[in-house]
Amino acid sequence: MDDYPLLNLFWTMLWFFLWIMWLFLLFKVVTDIFRDHDLNGWAKAGWLIFCILLPYLGVLVYVIARGKGMSRRDAKQAKDSEAAFQDYIRKAAGSGEGGVSATDELARLAELKDKGAITAEEFEKAKTKVLS
Repeated sequence: MDDYPLLNLFWTMLWFFLWIMWLFLLFKVVTDIFRDHDLNGWAKAGWLIFCILLPYLGVLVYVIARGKGMSRRDAKQAKDSEAAFQDYIRKAAGSGEGGVSATDELARLAELKDKGAITAEEFEKAKTKVLS
């Protein structure tokens, strides 16, 4: 332990942390290059080659030139993911249009059948439609 002082350990940990941060940034940039629909294939290939051949300069230039667009694309993806999740929750909870669940619709149909407003045949057709 005497041959590796505490300050050297601190510097090693700092450089390791910065290296990990750099990898995260590099992967974020590469992901953004492929996610961007405004870039054509040649532009994507150019940015990718730039980031691979001159990684530090390429990523720095990409973040400076297209950083604002990266944040917009991140926000749009988060918004789309949230909307898809909310839609999934509504479907899983069984609510259709107007917030009426399949259970409520079946109860209403059963009530109409009991009152004689619809026949058993109509009830079965409507039940099949609600359950599909």
